[in-house]
Amino acid sequence: MAVPARTCGASRPGPARIARPWPGRGPRPCPGPRRPESGPLRPRLLLLPPLLLLPLLAAPGASAYSFPQQHTMQHWARRLEQEIDGVMRIFGGVQQLREIYKDNRNLFEVQENEPQKLVEKVAGDIENLLDRKVQALKRLADAAENFQKAHHWQDNIKEEDIMYYDAKADAELDDPETEDMERGSKTSTLRLDFMEDPNFKNKVNYSYTAVQIPTDIYKGSTIILNELNWTEALENVFIENRRQDPTLLWQVFGSATGVTRYYPATPWRAPKKIDLYDVRRRPWYIQGASSPKDMVIIVDVSGSVSGLTLKLMKTSVCEMLDTLSDDDYVNVASFNEKAQPVSCFTHLVQANVRNKKVFKEAVQGMVAKGTTGYKAGFEYAFDQLQNSNITRANCNKMIMMFTDGGEDRVQDVFEKYNWPNRTVRVFTFSVGQHNYDVTPLQWMACTNKGYYFEIPSIGAIRINTQEYLDVLGRPMVLAGKEAKQVQWTNVYEDALGLGLVVTGTLPVFNLTQDGPGEKKNQLILGVMGIDVALNDIKRLTPNYTLGANGYVFAIDLNGYVLLHPNLKPQTINFREPVTLDFLDAELEDENKEEIRRSMIDGNKGHKQIKTLVKSLDERYIDEVIRNYTWVPIRSTNYSLGLVLPPYSTFYLQANLSDQILQVKYFEFLLPSSFESEGHVFIAPREYCKDLNASDNNTEFLKNFIELMEKVTPDSKQCNNFLLHNLILDTGITQQLVERVWRDQDLNTYSLLAVFAATDGGITRVFPNKAAEDWTENPEPFNASFYRRSLDNHGYIFKPPHQDALLRPLELENDTVGILVSTAVELSLGRRTLRPAVVGVKLDLEAWAEKFKVLASNRTHQDQPQKQCGPSSHCEMDCEVNNEDLLCVLIDDGGFLVLSNQNHQWDQVGRFFSEVDANLMLALYNNSFYTRKESYDYQAACAPQPPGNLGAAPRGVFVPTIADFLNLAWWTSAAAWSLFQQLLYGLIYHSWFQADPAEAEGSPETRESSCVMKQTQYYFGSVNASYNAIIDCGNCSRLFHAQRLTNTNLLFVVAEKPLCSQCEAGRLLQKETHSDGPEQCELVQRPRYRRGPHICFDYNATEDTSDCGRGASFPPSLGVLVSLQLLLLLGLPPRPQPQVRALVASRHL
Repeated sequence: MAVPARTCGASRPGPARIARPWPGRGPRPCPGPRRPESGPLRPRLLLLPPLLLLPLLAAPGASAYSFPQQHTMQHWARRLEQEIDGVMRIFGGVQQLREIYKDNRNLFEVQENEPQKLVEKVAGDIENLLDRKVQALKRLADAAENFQKAHHWQDNIKEEDIMYYDAKADAELDDPETEDMERGSKTSTLRLDFMEDPNFKNKVNYSYTAVQIPTDIYKGSTIILNELNWTEALENVFIENRRQDPTLLWQVFGSATGVTRYYPATPWRAPKKIDLYDVRRRPWYIQGASSPKDMVIIVDVSGSVSGLTLKLMKTSVCEMLDTLSDDDYVNVASFNEKAQPVSCFTHLVQANVRNKKVFKEAVQGMVAKGTTGYKAGFEYAFDQLQNSNITRANCNKMIMMFTDGGEDRVQDVFEKYNWPNRTVRVFTFSVGQHNYDVTPLQWMACTNKGYYFEIPSIGAIRINTQEYLDVLGRPMVLAGKEAKQVQWTNVYEDALGLGLVVTGTLPVFNLTQDGPGEKKNQLILGVMGIDVALNDIKRLTPNYTLGANGYVFAIDLNGYVLLHPNLKPQTINFREPVTLDFLDAELEDENKEEIRRSMIDGNKGHKQIKTLVKSLDERYIDEVIRNYTWVPIRSTNYSLGLVLPPYSTFYLQANLSDQILQVKYFEFLLPSSFESEGHVFIAPREYCKDLNASDNNTEFLKNFIELMEKVTPDSKQCNNFLLHNLILDTGITQQLVERVWRDQDLNTYSLLAVFAATDGGITRVFPNKAAEDWTENPEPFNASFYRRSLDNHGYIFKPPHQDALLRPLELENDTVGILVSTAVELSLGRRTLRPAVVGVKLDLEAWAEKFKVLASNRTHQDQPQKQCGPSSHCEMDCEVNNEDLLCVLIDDGGFLVLSNQNHQWDQVGRFFSEVDANLMLALYNNSFYTRKESYDYQAACAPQPPGNLGAAPRGVFVPTIADFLNLAWWTSAAAWSLFQQLLYGLIYHSWFQADPAEAEGSPETRESSCVMKQTQYYFGSVNASYNAIIDCGNCSRLFHAQRLTNTNLLFVVAEKPLCSQCEAGRLLQKETHSDGPEQCELVQRPRYRRGPHICFDYNATEDTSDCGRGASFPPSLGVLVSLQLLLLLGLPPRPQPQVRALVASRHL
C-alpha cells in the first residue's frame, strides 16, 4: 500500500508517525540539531481529561494515522481481560478443583485456628521449655558457689597437678611454632574421643567438660590453676543435669578470670587467625554479670595526648563500647579546655550496634590540642547523667575518663554533683607511658566508688576495659538471693556452631569470707549459662496449620525479634547479638507500633489491621488484612504473637482411614506415573524422623518413597497430619489432571504448562516435560507465586526474574514462560479457606504476538490488516504501528510482562524504568504506582578492598629515622612501648586490621554484614483509565494507561520517543548499599522499649577500699633484646609467662 508522507522523520521506513497540532504552538515541528543546554530537560506531565484530549488526537489535517482514542484502548483492554479469563477458566481449573474438593468431602475435616487458644498454648509450651533450663541453671549456680567456698587456695599449685581437657589443645599441638614453654600445660591435657551429635551439630564427649582459656591469659598462673581446680567439680553437675533433661544443649560456666568450662566437651572451633574469644566479652556474660548501665565516656584530647597515647585511647574507647549491651545507654565526649560530644549524639543513647558504630567512627576523628580541663569534662558528664528528659537505663550511673594524667582533682565538681550520696561511679584510666603523678586519678576513682586502671600499651586494653564489671557486680553479690534472677538474652550466634541461640544466665557469687566475723566477699565469680537453640523453640510453634502467610513471632523488651520468619541474618558478627527490631522485620506502620508497645508492656491483645507486606522474593508489595494476637510468655521478658490472614482461620485435615485409598493415591507419587499424570514435586518437610533430607527434590522424593515402603502414614515415627494431607492432595491434584488437563491441547492457547500447588505440600506440573524448566520452590509456603496468589484476588502474573546486571533472557526453544496463578477459594458451609493455587505458564513469544493482535484493530489473528491511505483515516494500533506505538503490560511491581516491541522480549521481567525510564517516571508521577522504601539490616556485602588507612597498623606509633639513630630513644619508655605494641600486634592480628571480628569467628567470612536499601513499587490509588502528555518540548509523548480488571497488570499505550532530548530521572528498584537511616535523627525519636525491671547498683555495706592498682611492669634488658631479635628474624614472638600472668592477675 502507499505510505502517506510523515510529518517528522519521513526518511524512516515503516508506517507513518502521528502528527497533530499542539496547544498554542501550531503543528509539531521536527526536531532539529540539539542545542547546547545547561542540563537535561525534565518532563512535565499534562493531565488532560478525555474530552479535552480527543480534539488533539484526531485533529483535522493530521496524517492518516492518529493516536488511538480512549474508547479504543478501553476496548483493547477488555479483549485482553477476556482472553486471560478465558484461558484461566479452561485450563486453570479453579471451578473444577472446587468440585473435586466437594466430591471428596468425606476424606477431610475442616479445623479452625483459634488465635487466642493457639498463642496461649504455644506461650505455655515455651515457658515450660525455658523453665526446665532455669532449674538446671539454679542447680549449677548453687553448686558452683558451694564448690568455690569449700575450695582451699593453693599457692604452690603446678600445672601437672591439674588434669583437664584443653579445648584448644589439638589446634595448638598442630602448631609447629609451639614452644617448650607450653609443654607443661600439654602434659596435663586429656586426650578425648568424640562422636558426632546432630543436636549439637558437632562432635562431643558426654563424659567430660572442656576448658577454653583466652590466648592472652597464661594457663600456668596460680589464679588460673586454682580456678581449674575448683571448677572441675562442676563436671558431675553438668552430667546430672543432662540425665534429668536430655534436651539440654551447652551448659557453660564463664569465670571472671576468663576461663570457660563447658559441657559436653568438644574441640574449640579454632579460627584461621589468632583466637580472641574471651567469655567476659560475650553478650550473655555481660548481661548476666551486672545490671544495666548509664555510661558517659570522656576522653582527654589536650595537647599532651598525642601520637601513640591518643591512638591507645581511641582503641580503648572502642573496646569499652564493646562491653555494652542493648540494655545500656552511653555517650562519648572529648575534652580539653571545653567538652564536646565526639559524635552527633547530644545525650545518652542506647548502646545498640548501629549507635556504637557511630561512636567508633567518630572517635577516630579526635585530635589532640589545647590544655587539660578535667572540670569541663566531668561537668559535661554529670550533666548528661542528670538529664531525666530522655530514655535511659536509670541504673549503674558511671563516668569513664581516659587521660594521660594531670594534677587537678576537681573536688569541687564532685562536691557539687556527686557527694555525699556518690550515686555516680567514676573510673579513671591512665593511658600510655609517662611519668605523671597518678595519685589524683586514683583519688578520683577511690572517692567516687570507682576504680583506677593503667593502660600502658595495647596488651592491657582488653583486660582493663572490662574489669570494671567486677566493681558493678558488688551490689549484686551483696544483695544475695534477691539478685539471683535468671535473665534471657537477645538472639546471638553460638561460638561452637549451634546456630542462633538465646541463653539463660545466672550470676555466680563468691560466698567466702576473709576470716571469722569479717565481711563477706563481694566479688562475682562469673556467670552460668545454658543455651536454647531457636530451632528448638520453633518446633513448639504450629508448622503448617497456619497456612503459607500465617506465622508466630516473639519479641523481647527491646522490641527485638526472638522468633520471626524474616529473622534470617546472612552473616554473623560473633561479637554482637543479632538485633532485628520487629518494626524492621516487617514494614512499619502505626498499628504495628501500637502492637509492639503492648507486647513490650506484657499485655494481651488482638487487633485486625490493614498493612503492607513484602513478597518472599522482595520484588513486590501487597496490601493485606492480618489478624494479630499476642500474649506474654510468663517468667521471661519475651512476648509471643500470632499473625493470621482471614482466609487461614480454617484449614483442612485429611482423614484417610481407607488404606486401599492411601495406596492408590500414593502411587501417583511414583515417577512411573509422571508421564501420564504430570510431574509431582513434594515439599521437603519433616514427614518422618528417619527421612533423609536433600536439597534435590528428585532425591528427596526417592528417599520419601523408600521410607514409605517401610512405614505407614499412621506410624508413630511420622507426622500423621503432614503425611495424610500430602497423600490426599496427591489424589486431588491427580483428579484435576484427569478431569481437565489431560484432554486439553496446551499448544492451542500457547501454554507451556499448567500446574496446581497445595497447602498439603504438592506441586503438580503438567505435562511432565514442563518440569525440566520449573524453577519455583517445591515448598509452596516458600514460593512467591503461591503466597501472593493467596493474598490477592484474580490472576497474578509473574514474569521471569531478571537482574539489570545480567544478560537478557535467551529466547530459545520456547522455554521462557510467564507464570499466571490464582487461589482456589473453597466455601464449606460458612467456612471459607484457600487450600490451593492453580495456574498456567504462558509461552512468552507466542503471547507477545497474541498481545499485538488483541491490542489492534483486527478481531482475530487470521483477519487481514486494515488498509489506510491518504483519503482514509485510521487509528494506530499495537500491531501495525509498532514502530511508532509502544504497547506494554506491566505488573503491579513495575516489571515488564509483555511488549509489542520484539527487541524488548528479552527484557521481560526487568523493572520497566530500565526499559523506558521516561514513561515509568510518568506512570509514577501520575500515581499509577507508589513507592515503599525500607532497609534490610541482615544483608551480606562483599568486603571492600582495604585502602591505605585500613591496611595500616591500628594505633601504631612510627618512629622517625632520627629516633632510630638516637641511642637515648632505644632506652626510653617510647621504645619499650613500641616493642610491646608490635609484640601484641603480632599476637593479636586484629589490631592491625580494620575488622577485629575476623579473628574471632570460626572460618574467615568472605562477606560482611551491611545495610541494604530496598525499594518496591506497587499500584497506587488510580483505578481509572485516562490519557496524559509527557510534556518535553519537541520530544513530548502521549500515553494511555489502564488497569486490567481481575489481574495485577497495567496496560500502557504510548508514543515512542522521537529523540532523547528529554532525559528523565531513572527510578531505581534494585537493592543499593546504604548506611541506613540517619542515626542522629533516629535517636531524637527512639523506639519504645523497657529495660530489665530490676537494678542492683547500690548497697550500703559495699566496701570500696579496693579501688585501683597499676598494670605496668619495668622493662627488662633481656626481654628487650629477645624481642628485637624476634622482630628482626620475622618470627612471631611467644608472650613471656610474666606478661600472661599480668593480664590474668586478679584477686579473688
